[in-house]
Order: sequence, then structure tokens, then C-alpha cells
Amino acid sequence: MEDFYRGFAQRARDLAENADPFTKRRLLDLAHRYDLKSKPGAPGGRTLPPPRATPPTALFSGSGEA
Repeated sequence: MEDFYRGFAQRARDLAENADPFTKRRLLDLAHRYDLKSKPGAPGGRTLPPPRATPPTALFSGSGEA
């Protein structure tokens, strides 16, 4: 997944080279955000949620009546 975001960041930088000043600033900001996502464990990056303490089937093992 890191390579995916790094590739998008580079593509945004490439597009920014030929863009007007407003668009260039927006594209470089977008590239920066993609760079942050490409680093595992960094703020803004995606990480897997912690494992559940109780398996989901144990939560609903009753008779089904309230």
C-alpha cells in the first residue's frame, strides 16, 4: 500500500511542474499528504485495528431472545 501512495505523490508532483501557481500549490499539498500516508505507522497512514479481545461469535451465542 505504501508504494501506491508514493506513486500518487510522485504523479501529483509531476503534474505540478506544468501547473499554474494555485493548482501547483494544491498538487504539492496533495503530494505531501500522500507521502504521509505512505509511511507505515505515521499519522494519517492507515494501520490495521487491534485484534478483538472477544471473538464475535461469543457475543451472540445466546438463544436470540431479548
